[in-house]
Amino acid sequence: MRSKKSLANAIRVLSMDAIQKANSGHPGAPMGMADIAEVLWCDYMNHNPSNPKWVNRDRFVLSNGHGSMLLYSILHLTGYNLSIEELKNFRQLHSKTPGHPEYGCTDGIETTTGPLGQGIANAIGMAIGERTLAAQFNRTGYQIIDHYTYVFLGDGCMMEGISHEVCSLAGTMKLGKLIAFYDDNGISIDGNVESWFSDNTAARFEAYGWHVIRNVDGHDRDSIKAAIDKAHFITDKPSLLICKTIIAFGAPTKAGTHNAHGTPLGNSEIAATREALDWKDPPFIIPLEIYQGWDAKQAGKKKEAAWNDKFQAYENAFPELAYELKRRINGKLPENWKLESKNIIEQLQAKPKKIASRKASQNALEAFGPMLPEFIGGSADLTPSNLTIWSKSMPITDDICGNYIHYGVREFGMTAIGNGLANYGGFIPYTATFLMFVEYARNAVRMAALMKSHHIMIYTHDSIGLGEDGPTHQPIDQLASLRMTPNMSNWRPCDQVETAVAWKKAIERYDGPTALILSRQNMAQQDRTAQQLADITRGGYVLKDCKGKPELIFIATGSEIELAVAAYKQLQAEGRKIRVVSMPSTDVFDAQDDNYKESVLPREVKARIAIEAGIVDYWYKYVGLDGQIIGMTTFGKSAPAEELFKIFGFTQENLVKKARLLLK
Repeated sequence: MRSKKSLANAIRVLSMDAIQKANSGHPGAPMGMADIAEVLWCDYMNHNPSNPKWVNRDRFVLSNGHGSMLLYSILHLTGYNLSIEELKNFRQLHSKTPGHPEYGCTDGIETTTGPLGQGIANAIGMAIGERTLAAQFNRTGYQIIDHYTYVFLGDGCMMEGISHEVCSLAGTMKLGKLIAFYDDNGISIDGNVESWFSDNTAARFEAYGWHVIRNVDGHDRDSIKAAIDKAHFITDKPSLLICKTIIAFGAPTKAGTHNAHGTPLGNSEIAATREALDWKDPPFIIPLEIYQGWDAKQAGKKKEAAWNDKFQAYENAFPELAYELKRRINGKLPENWKLESKNIIEQLQAKPKKIASRKASQNALEAFGPMLPEFIGGSADLTPSNLTIWSKSMPITDDICGNYIHYGVREFGMTAIGNGLANYGGFIPYTATFLMFVEYARNAVRMAALMKSHHIMIYTHDSIGLGEDGPTHQPIDQLASLRMTPNMSNWRPCDQVETAVAWKKAIERYDGPTALILSRQNMAQQDRTAQQLADITRGGYVLKDCKGKPELIFIATGSEIELAVAAYKQLQAEGRKIRVVSMPSTDVFDAQDDNYKESVLPREVKARIAIEAGIVDYWYKYVGLDGQIIGMTTFGKSAPAEELFKIFGFTQENLVKKARLLLK
């Protein structure tokens, strides 16, 4: 049997060889953290390579995702479905080894990392998920959910502002089963970090309420093991292990320098490294005894089998709880969901209300929430404004069985934590802030779309209609940006019925995130036939129509629907043939078949006017060069909403005037 150091060296040689073959990548972190990874994965990690989705597995997140070859090497060596050929194809088209770990691409990858700092945020979401799910389902003598969340992170993660947001919250929440390993090698792309990063990291995390272990020798097995054992002993604080390492450990001339951070070592340096590590084998050849030392398949199967026996006993003792846990973990909605949600929406249509869509959203939570114990909500210090709390909401800081998180003013951190909760499983997270502040959260929103995470994002105060707070708080281009993000579904409903439909669609969408864009101002409920009610789910539909072919089509969303309907009535009274299309979700409408889209927006009708209190540019795809758009081309102003709508042309008079010009 080779030594434990040889097991770690297998990571080093696989990483440097794959990166060299690709002529692209980051060898420094995998080589520097190889010893820590060997100790964690060989001596502590609870996992089963044959079943990467085992519910009670430990979660591992590589927040410094540029070191992806570290994780790919581990997954290959421990027995996951990741062949040596895939390692040879590192960073190549259609391989399972992309430049940064990608969720859904490769077995064993818990989240997509790359933008630094978000991995630690995702890991915190997973740690919240573990503790909350355990509190909701474990019973005395039956610890069904009981595992750790481990995360590697580097200087870049520490420097990114999101780490301050989320690590502060993690300390406040006392997440004792979260253990972070800080790769304290003092090197970033530009060189030695001491000139631009002189934080006292240990003191910073102690101030957050973390358990900090200083001066762990990241190349000494005993030091690493002792630190992990101490972290396991502390149950009321997350732990940070500050591991002193040498970047590109083993490379004779490049170790400890920024030259090894983001570029291949080069053939001559690799040859010298092999000699320094006493590694005799050629590239991509791993001796059998090394594979045997790493292999986790049999041990993993035994661990899962033991857990399955425990779960069987739990199921016998608590059959309803076991059924509910399996339902939630498998991402299945309750059996009564389809019928009950349909009934709720029909009842709303039958009982009109003039309310803001943010209030309609809260009512939807009140109606749907009792059916969905998997809801775990939260707001970035705007709960009374976002209206994201309902009668059964319980902050998890008050009760760890709860279902609501007060995130504080941490929009970016909140969204990334929500992504971690979504990827963890067993929950449908919803997070909330003002639409304007999606700017703070933007990259985490993008990552949710990239990962296809089931995460519902509530953005209220959706336009200049929020009024007096002024242009700093009035969103103009944010909704267009969300609409342009691949795999992001967006709904801007016009009344309580469309809001409930939007919630229903978001709940049922398991292949990506959904943003609900909601108003501060009240909006009248629209009359609908049964067919129109059904057609809301198609993203765009004919709300008001004429006999025969229309001469002109109004297309509107949200609060501007009322304006379109008022102009429609005036023009209809003048004998004009007008249609009003409500389009709460452009992406859902765009996904409909051509026949349906043609029935709503006939190509032969060129006279079209889009009305939305956001940036005008997005709407050209629907109105064409012959149409008109009433929207925003500047920032807003600080004034009451009614005055702003008038100043910027959102009036019945202006809309009718534009329509008459087009009809000529």
